[in-house]
Amino acid sequence: MHIEKFWYILIFAFFAGCSNGTGDSVHQKDDSLANVDIDSMEADTVTLLKQGANDDDIPANDFLRDTLKPVRENLKRISTIASWSTIDTKDIDAGEGGEAKFYYKDGKLEKIVVRQLGETFQQLAEYYLQDNKLSFVFEKTFRYNRPIFYDSTVMKENNDTEAFDFKKSTITEDRSYFINNKLIHQVNNEDCGAPFAGDHLQDEQKRIETEFEKLKRLSKEK
Repeated sequence: MHIEKFWYILIFAFFAGCSNGTGDSVHQKDDSLANVDIDSMEADTVTLLKQGANDDDIPANDFLRDTLKPVRENLKRISTIASWSTIDTKDIDAGEGGEAKFYYKDGKLEKIVVRQLGETFQQLAEYYLQDNKLSFVFEKTFRYNRPIFYDSTVMKENNDTEAFDFKKSTITEDRSYFINNKLIHQVNNEDCGAPFAGDHLQDEQKRIETEFEKLKRLSKEK
C-alpha cells in the first residue's frame, strides 16, 4: 500500500467522524483522538484519563478504593503539570508507523504518550510513571471494519459489501493500575465492570511491561 494513500484515507476519516462501534455517534472528543496529531490528542486523553481514574473504575465497597488512591493522586499530579522541562519525540518503526513522546520534569520521566498506526487498527496510549515505575496506563484501540487500503474498488474486486469506514471501527479502552510494580486492577469498557481473574492480570502485566521496556529503550536512542 502506498503511504500517501494511507494518509489520504486517514485524513478523510477524520472529517467523516467516528463511532463507538455500536452505530451511535461519538462526541467530537473521540473524533479528534482518533485522527489528529499527537499534540492535539493529549488534551483529550487527559480528560478521558481523569474520567477513567474516578470511582466508576472501582467496584462499590471494594477494598481497592483506598489502595488505588495513590495511583489516582499521582495521575492528577502529572495531569496538572503545565510546563515540562523536556519533551522528546521519537518515531516508531512498526506497522504503518507512529510516534512516542516522552515528558520530563526536572530530569525525571513522568509520562509517555504513544500513537501507533496499522493497516487494520490504531492505538493511543498514555503511560503515567511514579519514581520511574508504571503507575497508570490508559489504552484506546480502534479496530477498523476493513484494512485502511480497502476502498470501494478493492471491495468490488472481492465481491464484498463493505469498504473501509472509520465510523464502523470497534473501540476498546483499558485502564490499568499499578502498585509497586504489580498490576492490581484493570478496567475494560467491554467487561461490564467485572473484576478480572489473577491469571489475566498477570498476562496483561507482562504485555504492558514489555511495551513499556521497548519505549524506555526507544527513549535512550539518539
